Amino acid sequence: MQTNLAPEYQHTADGQEAEAILRKCVHCGFCTATCPTYQLLGDELDGPRGRIYLIKQVLEGEAPTRDTQLHLDRCLTCRNCETTCPSGVQYGHLIDIGRKLVDEKVPRPMAEQTVRWALKEGLTSPLFAPAMKLGQSVRALLPESLKAKVPQARNAGAWPTHSHARKVLLLAGCVQPSMSPNINSATARVLDACGIQTIVEPLAGCCGGVKFHLNDQDAAHLQMKNNIDAWWPHIAQGVEAIVMNASGCGVTVKDYGHIFRHDPAYAEKARRISELTQDLSELLPSLVPLLLPKLASQQAQQQGLLAFHPPCTLQHGQQLKGEVETHMSALGFKVRITGNEAHLCCGSAGTYSVLQPVLATQLRDRKLGNLGEMQPSAIISANIGCITHLQSGTQTPVRHWVEMVDAALAPAART
Repeated sequence: MQTNLAPEYQHTADGQEAEAILRKCVHCGFCTATCPTYQLLGDELDGPRGRIYLIKQVLEGEAPTRDTQLHLDRCLTCRNCETTCPSGVQYGHLIDIGRKLVDEKVPRPMAEQTVRWALKEGLTSPLFAPAMKLGQSVRALLPESLKAKVPQARNAGAWPTHSHARKVLLLAGCVQPSMSPNINSATARVLDACGIQTIVEPLAGCCGGVKFHLNDQDAAHLQMKNNIDAWWPHIAQGVEAIVMNASGCGVTVKDYGHIFRHDPAYAEKARRISELTQDLSELLPSLVPLLLPKLASQQAQQQGLLAFHPPCTLQHGQQLKGEVETHMSALGFKVRITGNEAHLCCGSAGTYSVLQPVLATQLRDRKLGNLGEMQPSAIISANIGCITHLQSGTQTPVRHWVEMVDAALAPAART
């Protein structure tokens, strides 16, 4: 797609990157077929191709409007279009640039500014944990709309105390320890059963994804640099990997190398961080033979049919498909993905379910309808946002897949 950058963008990093991305687009329209918002709204401007045109117009000097901003806001950043695109258009990077440029020119209403500020500051704040604990203590009294955002309190269980020669870093996450603490402890127990020690560096915080996608990119960069600095001594000591059990965090940290590629102080470290980062499912092939002797007899089968929802940040953002269902099946679990629209977003998409609740609920219910056709005993996923969002619309338990593996460990493997 030929683009003539306006003078204000010709010599900027954002302008040059966006132009390179746009040149790959042949406006074939394949992306519209797999775009969730286009399917719901049927508006060309609410699909990837239409949003690409809007961004192109801004880069060529046309003044963006409030409508431009709304169409870009309605994008889930699920990156399904990247999986579909035959030309390799990096739409995820382009939409980040487009939103940044539009927000610089189009002021948001005060109500929107307030909500977005509360999300980017509140979700990553040390006060989130006590606030969530308070909400869980009075959950029965909360209105249904708020109750859906406050999961029931669950016991995390014991963190393993063994020391192993093999060590990995784990990013605890900003909301996961409060909303579903068992995910991290289950990860540590499963890895411990395989002779791998899990280290959580307390100085590492939010991956930066929340603020980055709410267009506070400067603050997000500071969070990312803080994580790089916090992890670097462990990397120097030889940790095998930086493990992510929230695919939304994983796709962000894997992008550190790209984000800081022009930063002379952080480019090399960020590249190394991204290289070492692995989703937990990427470890599964090597873990299966180690886990098989540690599972209690018949425990995997007794969990019944597990319906796997692959998060967009896993299957599209990280391009990881088939690992969970293939290797959990090898461990004796009965895992299936729906044959209908497994590629579509559930509507969680970070803070999207708060900022675009109508669209998010429609996508959630559509996803749950497809998953429910399998009549599973539980739904499993790989991202805290998807898990919480899906659970808000169903009585079927929704869990992280590693919790199911952890539950099937024999008692001796937990000591």
